[in-house]
Amino acid sequence: MSSRKRIALVTTGGTIEKTYDELGGVLSNRVSNLDVMLAGLELGGVELSRVALMNKDSLDLTSEDLELIVATVAQRVRDHDGVVVVHGTDRLAETGRLLHGRLEGLDVPVVMTGAMRPYELRHTDATQNLTEALLAVQFLAPGVWCVMHDRALRFPGVVKDRARMTFAMESELHETPEAS
Repeated sequence: MSSRKRIALVTTGGTIEKTYDELGGVLSNRVSNLDVMLAGLELGGVELSRVALMNKDSLDLTSEDLELIVATVAQRVRDHDGVVVVHGTDRLAETGRLLHGRLEGLDVPVVMTGAMRPYELRHTDATQNLTEALLAVQFLAPGVWCVMHDRALRFPGVVKDRARMTFAMESELHETPEAS
């Protein structure tokens, strides 16, 4: 019996996958950077199955795209030890809530991750977040999670904290700092 973890990596696009188009002067989802990132990681204990579902900015996802993400994750959790979904951060929390609501009784963790800054930029969080997600999916309890910026947050209640450029629990956004 193998001790290698079978992990499905479902990619949907988002900022983590954006590349710079010199002619247009814009960042867009045209080619995948994940192969470059994965090639730089030591994944000896992981048997990775990559599912390149789409390469879209999450603001452009349709209801059909969301249904495809849910169906793909539902299928992959049956024969993998965990699933990592690479997703755009603008709608990551929405998709995470949908997965949490639709995938009842999970036996494995489903980890959502992405990046606030594209891989191609000098100060990117892409590699860190992908690495954290691939590690966390091997150890987290079953359920739907958001793993980014040194944190693992369990759905429901995960929201994008635009002021801090990260994710947080909804309850954290409503806390007021104590008077000192």
